[in-house]
Amino acid sequence: MSLFSLVAVLLIEQIWPLPYRQVVHEPLSRLARFLEGLFNAGERSHGLIAWLIAVGGLVLVAGSVHVALHLLNPLLAWLWSILILYLTMGFRLFSHYYTDIQLALRMDDLPHARKLLAEWRGRPADGLASSDIARLAIEEALSASHRHVFGVLVCFVLLPGPCGAVLYRAAAFFAEVWGKRSDADAGGFGKFSQQAFAVIDWLPLRVTATGFAIVGDFEDAVYCWRTQADKWPEQDTQLGGGIGIVLASGAGALGVRLGMPVVEAGEIADRAEMGTGDEADVDFMQSAVGLVWRALLLWLLLLLLLGFASLVGS
Repeated sequence: MSLFSLVAVLLIEQIWPLPYRQVVHEPLSRLARFLEGLFNAGERSHGLIAWLIAVGGLVLVAGSVHVALHLLNPLLAWLWSILILYLTMGFRLFSHYYTDIQLALRMDDLPHARKLLAEWRGRPADGLASSDIARLAIEEALSASHRHVFGVLVCFVLLPGPCGAVLYRAAAFFAEVWGKRSDADAGGFGKFSQQAFAVIDWLPLRVTATGFAIVGDFEDAVYCWRTQADKWPEQDTQLGGGIGIVLASGAGALGVRLGMPVVEAGEIADRAEMGTGDEADVDFMQSAVGLVWRALLLWLLLLLLLGFASLVGS
């Protein structure tokens, strides 16, 4: 069923892209503000309670509805799983920015490419060269493909029904909203959300990196993973802690150099170098698209083999 659910969601998303902000982001933001106002007294324990209510409650609802529908009709439970995957995944959430930046670079329209990149990353991109734009766009795409596709899929496959997909998406959201606040009012409230997501994302990060290595340059991907991943800031405010594993493996698999210092808002941001090989350009952006799709096809093949194995075993 996991294979058919995934294929169905990928097809639906191409026809009806999810309005993520209106359907998912805004309701979760309202829930986050409500729970923070109710529980935040600046302590980690208060964040733990709020996290259990928010994430645990959403997982419980998703799982309970799935069980109830399965008792009525397994087809209804499958449709529920498709709906949950549709709400928690999302190629199209980032692909339009990436595609438009790639097109702008091919047309040598650097001002428009900078504007698109700034909107996507939420940071100024003034003065960035073409190679800088391509490099940052590839980093964002590799990170987004993990956060919005592969991470969700790993948890969806491992946990029963749609519970895993809801767990991953909700945990990632609250780690972003609560865990990355630095103002005095937040205190230690968001610490548990970050720690919980780090535990949940431990395996998905490594599965994504392994997938990139298998469908790309395996030797370079593994080398970069082993020697460079831990140099990426663990609490990077843009791409998230632990994402260095995905970036290092992806850069090695592509044979491109990512990371490295870049000028942002008039200041040089010192970033570790990821990968080996050539400087990023628009052609490597296209190669990154191929890498992500090959990794997704690898997932489909694995799910197909697991389905055959279960049929033979029964």
